[in-house]
Amino acid sequence: AAMRVAVVGAGVTGLTATKCCLDEGLEPTCFEQSQDIGGVWRYTEHIEAGRPSLYSSVISNTSKEMSAFSDFPYPEDFPVFLPNAKLLDYLRRYAEHFGLREHIKLETTVVSVQKRPDFATTGQWDVVTEADGKQTSHVFDAIIVCCGNCSEASIPLHCFPGIEKFQGPYFHSRQYKHPDVFQGKRVLVVGLGNSGADIAVEASHVAAKVTICTRQGAWLFSRVFDHGYPWDMVFHTRLMKLIRSSLPGPLVRRLINHWVNQRFNHENYGLQPEESSLLREPVLNDDLPSYILTGRITIKPGVKEFKDNSVVFHNCPEEEPVDIIVFCTGYDFSFPFLPEAVVKVENKHASLYEHVFPIHLQRPTLAILGLIKPVGAVMPVSEMQARWVTRVFKGRRANVSSPVYQITVQPGHGMSPLCTKRDFFLKIDWMVYLDKIASFIGAKPSVLGLLCRDPRLALTIFFGPCSPYQYRLGGPGCWKGARQAILTQWDRTLKPTRTRV
Repeated sequence: AAMRVAVVGAGVTGLTATKCCLDEGLEPTCFEQSQDIGGVWRYTEHIEAGRPSLYSSVISNTSKEMSAFSDFPYPEDFPVFLPNAKLLDYLRRYAEHFGLREHIKLETTVVSVQKRPDFATTGQWDVVTEADGKQTSHVFDAIIVCCGNCSEASIPLHCFPGIEKFQGPYFHSRQYKHPDVFQGKRVLVVGLGNSGADIAVEASHVAAKVTICTRQGAWLFSRVFDHGYPWDMVFHTRLMKLIRSSLPGPLVRRLINHWVNQRFNHENYGLQPEESSLLREPVLNDDLPSYILTGRITIKPGVKEFKDNSVVFHNCPEEEPVDIIVFCTGYDFSFPFLPEAVVKVENKHASLYEHVFPIHLQRPTLAILGLIKPVGAVMPVSEMQARWVTRVFKGRRANVSSPVYQITVQPGHGMSPLCTKRDFFLKIDWMVYLDKIASFIGAKPSVLGLLCRDPRLALTIFFGPCSPYQYRLGGPGCWKGARQAILTQWDRTLKPTRTRV
């Protein structure tokens, strides 16, 4: 009989995990607690507990060619960076195309996942789910956890002295939907990540005043990069990866520092990251620099303390009046349905081999996908993890030494130079990680091997963007359309912008 796999969650990662199970001849059942697929990309006006929540204007940070699933390119007329509705449309098409719907049980919550008594020999799990108030027990041969890391708001109020005195409203960015709450108000945005920058820019259209305070600063990228090309298609190439990996770390950091500051000097804008030796995940925002120049947004250092209706910043003697505060302070993650003995989460870190397998399980029959923050698109990474995991479940050649991993996991192992201590363990160098997992299953493209057989393709792969289709050229799950998809990637990128013929 086919191996039965429970997939928890039907967002980006759950959908591709379900598809990879089908590709390997496994029998997936995907449990989704809300009433539809799409996870973080399904925008709703109201906020649902335990589900990620977007604001209505969210646009993807990665371009469509770099964030496609590797055997399913985006339609050519889709914009290069995708509004959330378009991205959801793509996910629906993916589910339709690969027949995933019949394997997904909606409005079904996974209540608990426990090892069976004979786990050491069978690797099986007891799973309890709940739908319509009724609980059901199942037995599964393997579990893939795909519940993401954006549903538990983290507001460390203890780090903000005097917040209990503050008279005005404050909330986490997860609660934000539309800018009208800021009408005519003096707004303080705490934290400069992607949400912080987006919300500040939106607020500035209606607010009396907008201030962003940031302790660490941030590198600011624009979606529109060198010569107007999408940032990730310029940044993620095999040539750039070779340069980044062959130079010593400090030199790479100085080069990136120089390169990031070429568009505008971050110091002059109050944005220069504090430890310039350590690069944070960049913030993608096309408007922020010009909004700082035009005085619509002011950048300040971290909060020293809050007063009744004002705030005092570090190194700034005078108080700043504030009416409303938005905390863009990121997320925590946890797995309430898993016992601590299976996965223990401590200060935003779980001990997982290659960010996927809990390191102390006797049998590798439980995997956690998508628990990473790549400086790059999540889709191809989740998909690559799913392709690897489903091979491991089947016992194929796939580099997990069973029964017990012989590997000691180095924290931050395979780290990119773009990272900091916070969320340290989740950050990875996108291409290094993709290549590594691809090599576990024999799907990593060989540029040298291709040079003799197909020089045009080899050069496109080396000098061009590392688009996901490269990982479908060979190995298990290779796709006949991969070569064509790679050679036409720029056509699909330029089609939606070259409209004035």
